[in-house]
Amino acid sequence: MEYSPLLDSSNMTTDDWGRIGKDIEKNYQHYDGFVILHGTDTMAYTASALSFMCEHLGKPIVLTGSQVPIYELKNDGRDNLLGALLIAGQFVIPEVCLYFYNKLYRGNRVTKVDAGSFNAFSSPNLAPLATAEVDISINWDTVWRANTTAKFQVSTELNRNVGLLRLFPGITSLSVRAFLQPPMQGVVLETYGSGNAPDNRPDLLAELKAATDSGVIIVNCTQCLRGTVSASYATGKVLMDAGLIAGGDMTPEAALSKLSYVLAKKTLDLQAKKKMMAQNLRGEMNIDLEGAKLCLSNSRFIQIIAKSLSISCKEELEAIRDALTPPLTCAAARIGDVDALEALKEMGSNLCLGDYDGRTPLHVAACEGHLKVVQYLLSHGASVYVKDRYGDTPLSNAVRFRHKDVVKLLRKTGAHFSRDQLEEAGTELCSLAASGDLDGLEIWCLAGADLNRPGYDGKTAVEVAEAVNKKEVVAFLVQLMGKKSMTVIADINEIDDEEPNGGGIEFNAIPTGP
Repeated sequence: MEYSPLLDSSNMTTDDWGRIGKDIEKNYQHYDGFVILHGTDTMAYTASALSFMCEHLGKPIVLTGSQVPIYELKNDGRDNLLGALLIAGQFVIPEVCLYFYNKLYRGNRVTKVDAGSFNAFSSPNLAPLATAEVDISINWDTVWRANTTAKFQVSTELNRNVGLLRLFPGITSLSVRAFLQPPMQGVVLETYGSGNAPDNRPDLLAELKAATDSGVIIVNCTQCLRGTVSASYATGKVLMDAGLIAGGDMTPEAALSKLSYVLAKKTLDLQAKKKMMAQNLRGEMNIDLEGAKLCLSNSRFIQIIAKSLSISCKEELEAIRDALTPPLTCAAARIGDVDALEALKEMGSNLCLGDYDGRTPLHVAACEGHLKVVQYLLSHGASVYVKDRYGDTPLSNAVRFRHKDVVKLLRKTGAHFSRDQLEEAGTELCSLAASGDLDGLEIWCLAGADLNRPGYDGKTAVEVAEAVNKKEVVAFLVQLMGKKSMTVIADINEIDDEEPNGGGIEFNAIPTGP
């Protein structure tokens, strides 16, 4: 897809971000990943904005560009484009990312640091998600996941009444007052060091306090390229006392985009918006956690294995962990043991990693029909779009083994068949119709298959059923196609621990039109 006329990144506005987001939403079910070719001047702003606008994201969105146009003999555009395409098409990294100079960054963590180098972007406070050298190395422990069962959607409502204000020695209170006047609703204040401002300027602090009291949300971010905001110094604490929100280690681009996104939430009051600004929504900031979590690489189990293999360095311990934990998590998923999965997660296991066949715990739980485990895994970031070595997704497995409740839950989360699977669905539906398999037809319908799709010979399932005189199948298909015109809304009931598969799901059908 190419926009006409092409957009110069320096001319882009929030309307253009919304247009990009809506185009992704419109084509979301048709592709496994998305690559956006973008000018470098404001690419960090677009990446940050899209990371907040794209809610419950389950597929990779990769922005890239070039410092030198791709038609020049010496350019960086070709490598950046190929790298972005490889990552978007091969790996399920459910984030808005930026790929540049062989590195994949989290979109809301980058800033442009060099106007004349191919190594133009940096992520000062977070290591790259991936590095493309001879092999592509993914740092899966760093990948952000939605941890929700909600479907993907794009929120295009952004508040434009936001701005950046940079402190400098001698800034006047009149300048600050003028900047904070209506219609300004949100400000990113770039302060010194670890979030400091002069504490001997009561006039300046009074203007900031008056603005926060009047409902303006002010986020305190450091001017430094690296580091985080802290209230350790008295000059930093005075800003907290004035009502400013600590921005942690957010980049100015991320903080501004986040403010615009949060302020547009009309259903939230001021306090809820302030609370939301202090939360880590898309991995845009680090929040200090109290206490140290147990790491699986430090567990006695791993240590004993490492000792027997004469291994002690961190990299080799992590390699053992990554090799051993997928079979353990898959085994726990197979028997429906949520407690074991929780224990493995607490020890640092990644519940989204696949085994030697690429099968994740979600694949296994979907095969076995363990609804409670599926719910747990989805709420802890498991992706419904991961394919094993055979090209199967968790939805494909749930359909194959006829687990209707699991299919419904996966569909509610946004799972869908690929275009290739949908094209092959017609033949499978015709086969089921010919054999009178009503359960099979129903579960394919629940999974989103088009019951009118023809098979290899051009006949639909209804026509095949009529040809073999399966009247009950014809009636059943007509009934199913009638239900397809209604929107099905799923409400997860409270999971019952007494039931073997963790309870059920209640579905209510609501007509979508007359």
